[in-house]
Amino acid sequence: MEGRLTTAAEPLDILQKIFGFSSFRGLQEDAVSAVMRGEDALVLMPTGGGKSLCYQVPALCRFGMGLVISPLIALMDDQVAGLKQLGVKAAALHSELEADERVRLWEQLRSNQLDLLYVSPERLLTPSLLDVLKGRSLSLIAIDEAHCVSAWGHEFRPEYRELATIKEHFPDVPRIALTATADTRTRDDILSVLHMEKARVFVASFHRTNLFLQAQPKLSETRQVIDALERHMGQGAAIVYCGSRRRTERVAALLREKGFTALAFHAGLSPIEKRALLLRFRSGEPIVVVATIAFGMGIDRPDVRTVIHLDMPASPEGYYQQIGRAGRDGELSHTLLLYGGEAMARARYWLEQSQAPESEKRVMQGRLESMIALTETTGCRTQAILACFGEMLPSPCGHCDNCLHPPATFDGKEAAQKVLSAVYRTGERFGALVLTAVLRGKMTEPVERHALHKLSVFGIGRDRGESWWRMVIRQLIARGAIRLSGEHGSLGLHRETARPLLRGEVPVPLMEDASFKTLSALNRAGEEKESPLSEEEHDRFLALKEWRLGEAREQEIPPYVIFHDSVLRDVARYAPQTIDALGDIKGVGRSKLERYGKIVLDVLKDA
Repeated sequence: MEGRLTTAAEPLDILQKIFGFSSFRGLQEDAVSAVMRGEDALVLMPTGGGKSLCYQVPALCRFGMGLVISPLIALMDDQVAGLKQLGVKAAALHSELEADERVRLWEQLRSNQLDLLYVSPERLLTPSLLDVLKGRSLSLIAIDEAHCVSAWGHEFRPEYRELATIKEHFPDVPRIALTATADTRTRDDILSVLHMEKARVFVASFHRTNLFLQAQPKLSETRQVIDALERHMGQGAAIVYCGSRRRTERVAALLREKGFTALAFHAGLSPIEKRALLLRFRSGEPIVVVATIAFGMGIDRPDVRTVIHLDMPASPEGYYQQIGRAGRDGELSHTLLLYGGEAMARARYWLEQSQAPESEKRVMQGRLESMIALTETTGCRTQAILACFGEMLPSPCGHCDNCLHPPATFDGKEAAQKVLSAVYRTGERFGALVLTAVLRGKMTEPVERHALHKLSVFGIGRDRGESWWRMVIRQLIARGAIRLSGEHGSLGLHRETARPLLRGEVPVPLMEDASFKTLSALNRAGEEKESPLSEEEHDRFLALKEWRLGEAREQEIPPYVIFHDSVLRDVARYAPQTIDALGDIKGVGRSKLERYGKIVLDVLKDA
């Protein structure tokens, strides 16, 4: 007999006894049932939707050891730590293991002592590991973060393509591929590469009702970021995504000056520096990580309360994957995307200059245009992002910025004609700053040097302020009427799009930028929690968190691996008096009840 749970255990029994949940959610049961029957499956569920249970439960029910292919060491370590708390014999094989840990793991593997083994794709395909795995029974093979398989995926990893050989090595083992974000093209590519054409495909709703989606034009970046971070000050972690290493360092330093605990994370850090930062992030410390987009994939910290983008992501898939790192515990969390017209124009320009094949460029262009449209939409922002994944939300979500404060629009036909005329008359050689000065009739040094004050368009927009004209320019860039015409920020006309606007042949509805007062109100949106804890319950919650932190430090694991905040909140609210009553709370499985039950009850008595 192999492993600890190798008899024909029932999935619901495992779910209740090991994981502490009374029933499956959504498509979990269907996905588990398919794998239990030995079928292949592709599972698409949003972050926090419970993808891991779709392979962990059948792995513990079926005969043999479950093999999980995962791209990041931090992700593997988090998963293994959590499973060990549940009494599951799990291990991760990766490059950062100490020599004695590696020896012990290989002994466990050879003697069939593991229920689940996590491994990276490149390590899986080494001859030594393949030989060992072929000599024992596998219950299933899970490919986590499966979008990495696809060249169309937003986090493509070439080593994942090698997983195409899995079917040859393990022809009779069911495979389950899982991801949080993949459009139709990416899904088809995953199935093709992995030779899973006959797999059952399970697509859950991507709608995250606890995420407040917000996008703002850049008015005063620092002020906007600080305002967004302050709404959850000290309540969990925040991630601020930037487009470059240098920018992460600069923004982190600025936030530290403003009193935030902020650290930069990027590929230029040494392995020791990266590991130290990850340890702090996983410790549960209230912290702001300012990072490039490589940070956070698969990280299980449940209380990321805020995710901010200072640079526009290249695709809706990448954007949704990144904001999905917020609110994994189901609690209200905020996301903010800051954008500007120059960044849109620059992204289009560099895509045009790309040496990629035309077919690939067309796909990338479509995704970029979808991303730009998402920023400037006047409708429900959640409906717009879900549409990118082929999901039609029947009615507005009611929890995004545009739903709570519908943006004001105006007839921008005349304003558009003035801007486009200014771009044309100035020779399509200048950026937004000079164009705005020309429109407003300001005698700046560039205007005087190039004699732009002698043009007929000089001063035709002096009745409006600089920020107003920059707003119009940005929205005309978003519409594609204005484009970057060179590397140095010069704006030119996209004649096919601009010509009917110049002639006044089409309506030009434009959106008024919200004032700082309105933006501040939006940043406070949704702060009222459902059924907040009473003062007595809150005291119990703090006492439980303090106990959990001490326990986590002693075991050298993240606090949320012991119990999520949501579990402690329920314990504090219901204040169970007996072990059986504590075991009835969602998320308190058999192993945790045996390990922590008595001490949790003692903490409640003393609180």
